[in-house]
Amino acid sequence: MSTSNPACGVIFDVDGVLVASGPAHRASWRSVARKAGLQMPDELFLHSFGMPSRDIIRRVWGEGLSAVRIREIDDEKEQVYRELVRGMLPLTIGVREMLHGLRDAGLVLAVATSGPPENLELVLSEGRLTGWFAAAVHGFDVEHGKPAPDCFLMAAERAGLRPSSCVVVEDAPAGIAAAQAAGMPVVGFVGTHPAQRLREAGVNAVVERLADVTPALVGELLAEGA
Repeated sequence: MSTSNPACGVIFDVDGVLVASGPAHRASWRSVARKAGLQMPDELFLHSFGMPSRDIIRRVWGEGLSAVRIREIDDEKEQVYRELVRGMLPLTIGVREMLHGLRDAGLVLAVATSGPPENLELVLSEGRLTGWFAAAVHGFDVEHGKPAPDCFLMAAERAGLRPSSCVVVEDAPAGIAAAQAAGMPVVGFVGTHPAQRLREAGVNAVVERLADVTPALVGELLAEGA
């Protein structure tokens, strides 16, 4: 399969892939939970990383919250996160070089995140990534967040791609499960979780550097699924 085919593409998760945002998200969750007299254990944070905030809130605060209260907690948490990273966005090493290589090969690029639109806009603007992506999906675009496939399917549709012609780059089991449910091969990026955990989640390939997400790798994975 030729990766110069414009009907093929790569969909990127944002947190933990394009930006090394895990520590800031962990700190913001702990801060907001502490104010409520609650805790965000490391195990729960790692297990839930990549899921929509509203689903994480139900796990920590309980199922009895109103939609209004969930949104209030969500807004507070994400505001704390943005305050932590604004002005010093932890863009992952090699992001722009990788995007250059993929786009020069004719691949269509998209992003799909569980985060709110404000977080996505912050990453794209401060990371100087605006204009790189043919489509972008945030957590409020879909009713069902990761591990449901909705965000990746919407990203493919908005980019004019068939799901079977897309490769996803993910760092978390919830996102890996979402990509698998969408019928898309998955590259697991080591960072939030070790390589072994990504393999256990069922990724098709593991990379430790974004530079290793190459047109050749994308072409191999799409050919395997053809």
